[in-house]
Amino acid sequence: MLLCCAVTNVVTAQVAIERPNFGIPTKIGPAYFGPNAFPVPDMLDGRTSSELKVEMYGDCFFGTTTSSIKDDITTDLFLRVTIPLFTPKVNISVWMPIFEYFYTSSEVNAIRRLPFEDDLKGFSPGDVYISTNVLILNEKRHYCDLVARAALKTASANHFIKGRCYDAPGYFFDFALGRQIVNSRNHSLRAVLSCGFLCWQTDMGRQNDALMYGAQLSYRYRRVSFATEFGSYMGWERDGDHPKTLKTRLSYSFGKLSLNLSHQVGFADWPYHQIRLGATYAFDIFSDK
Repeated sequence: MLLCCAVTNVVTAQVAIERPNFGIPTKIGPAYFGPNAFPVPDMLDGRTSSELKVEMYGDCFFGTTTSSIKDDITTDLFLRVTIPLFTPKVNISVWMPIFEYFYTSSEVNAIRRLPFEDDLKGFSPGDVYISTNVLILNEKRHYCDLVARAALKTASANHFIKGRCYDAPGYFFDFALGRQIVNSRNHSLRAVLSCGFLCWQTDMGRQNDALMYGAQLSYRYRRVSFATEFGSYMGWERDGDHPKTLKTRLSYSFGKLSLNLSHQVGFADWPYHQIRLGATYAFDIFSDK
């Protein structure tokens, strides 16, 4: 936390303050950092899992051609584990980019107001996220599924001064409302809506509060599934803190193992493309919900 307060003024070229100055944007937001610093959280689909799931992915990020940070290229190794907690109605989920390798340009550093023009590449660990997901409504008994999620972001990442992360905690909570539109043995179509609140600390005694929202549509045909998802959050500073992303995902299932390929494109304050390739394996814990 002390590191965050000390270097915020280096990164943003602002004058040190003793108390929050709400008239000056902090520049601590997704538009001024690498792609893993302020991601738009993946939506839940309104359901919890009765299986222990382990997901491992490799990611490649590069700036969109219309953005001013198109020279930021990042690769990482990503891990997520979802664990049913004594009951399939409650899950604990832990995820993080284990490490990232980044390469930028002096022009990108200048846009981000970073002080080192020659420090353009390196390795950085990622932040750890921990969430509790609770099933509130079940479509089998009610009209739809509803899951509440509360998540905490640790300050475990490194290289704040290089613009790869922000050295302060954060949290978010949201609700995901889902319903099966079509559900048969070979076909299924599902729609999900979500809304919530996301918050992160920016400087001395100040935080950015954001409304988070999203929508998802997924389709499955036998072993193949496809999903598309729009997600966003909107901070109150209105300066680099309103990212919007569109995610598409294709999966093929081999029983408990599934292979996944996804693409994410960002708009506005998260100007990246993301290509993700990986696998998910599910371990049986409960026979049913």
